[in-house]
Amino acid sequence: MASEELAQKLQRRLLLEESGPAAEGEPGAEPAEEPAEERSCLTANADSELSAKLSRRQDINEGAARPRAAAVFNPYTEFKEFSRRQIKDMERMFRLYDSGRDGYIDLMELKLMMEKLGAPQTHLGLKNMIKEVDEDFDGKLSFREFLLIFHKAAAGELEEDSGLMTLAKLSEIDVSIEGVKGAKNFFEAKAQALSSASKFEAEIKAEQDERKREEEERRNRRAAFRELKSAFSQ
Repeated sequence: MASEELAQKLQRRLLLEESGPAAEGEPGAEPAEEPAEERSCLTANADSELSAKLSRRQDINEGAARPRAAAVFNPYTEFKEFSRRQIKDMERMFRLYDSGRDGYIDLMELKLMMEKLGAPQTHLGLKNMIKEVDEDFDGKLSFREFLLIFHKAAAGELEEDSGLMTLAKLSEIDVSIEGVKGAKNFFEAKAQALSSASKFEAEIKAEQDERKREEEERRNRRAAFRELKSAFSQ
């Protein structure tokens, strides 16, 4: 709103300077001189806005800009390589270690997680683990960033001896329920899921096929009822 008002004032000022007296709507009238204080304020606001934009552009070029968060995060559409059940399992694990119940896993909570998984990390190692998936540079893991760990592990984007790879390998899931070709741990299940058709899409298609089957059965029942009714009416 402030930038729009500033643009209107600057446009009016430019119009006055270019058109002279006619811009005020009265022939021969001298353009009203804006107070020095107002001109100074406009200039300061414009300089501040321009400086902020230039600073933001420089941060983007240097890779230090904080990405603007998306309005809505839907894990089921963004991480289609995972099934609904797998995402629910990861969400339960995330909440288990989010002891502060604030929607994030911070450095100390990650430390506790790695200790309970049997792979304690140094303070620097924990910071590097967060840094590798910390897209908003807040020094902690959101649920989306937590999912990125397993996405990167399955895609082969993590170093074999990294802390995040260790976390992914030690996070086991019940593959007998998932049915992922007998894989024994979470990472193997994710890797094989990436090479097959999206399980999420398969689940959606199965639901659609079920609805079609039920609708077909309803149509058949209605047709049979009409035939029966017609037979009794004769």
